[in-house]
Amino acid sequence: MAKRLVLVAGNIGSGKTSLTQRLGERLGWITSYESVEDNPYLADFYEDMQAWAFYLQIYFLGHRAEQHLELAASHRSAIADRSIYEDLHIFAKASYELGNVQERDYLTYQRMYYMVVRSLPRPDLLLYLTAPVDLLVERISQRGREIEAGVPRDYLELLERLYQEWIDTFDLCPVLKIPSDDLDFVNKSRHLDLVIERMNEKMAGKEDIIFPDE
Repeated sequence: MAKRLVLVAGNIGSGKTSLTQRLGERLGWITSYESVEDNPYLADFYEDMQAWAFYLQIYFLGHRAEQHLELAASHRSAIADRSIYEDLHIFAKASYELGNVQERDYLTYQRMYYMVVRSLPRPDLLLYLTAPVDLLVERISQRGREIEAGVPRDYLELLERLYQEWIDTFDLCPVLKIPSDDLDFVNKSRHLDLVIERMNEKMAGKEDIIFPDE
């Protein structure tokens, strides 16, 4: 099988980390995860978004660019929890719309982002996980991460809108939309099998791929 680079995108609590872990284990791929516990800015950001938004975005830009390049250079297939493309189109844009980043800083970040992204190899597939905001709120509460305790519902709703706008125009690689509210790929192996089957179909060039209702 040809070497693949697959990225997983989706709102907070949509299941990115779980899917990345399960696919890596099943397929024997390298896995890479978003920097959360060791992120030096994330806790401060959730406490005071206006003060720390710009610094957080700069950190993530460098961190995810390094991840992307390392995975692309590997001799094995790899899958990453979250993509660098979400940094600008979702999170930096959300900070700008909320007034947490001033226009001058936002434009400076945009220039840096496009300069970095132009040098990155294209991924082979983007997995886009979807779930209703009510379920996202429930999942975030259940996993009990102290660092996420201050995430407000309206912030998740804003991210959800930006995700929908972004995914409609994303064209760097094929996109496979996965309804994580309908698929339990953590506990049901047949659901994970179905995701893998649809991934292979999408990377083979098949269109209009959907997941059947359970």
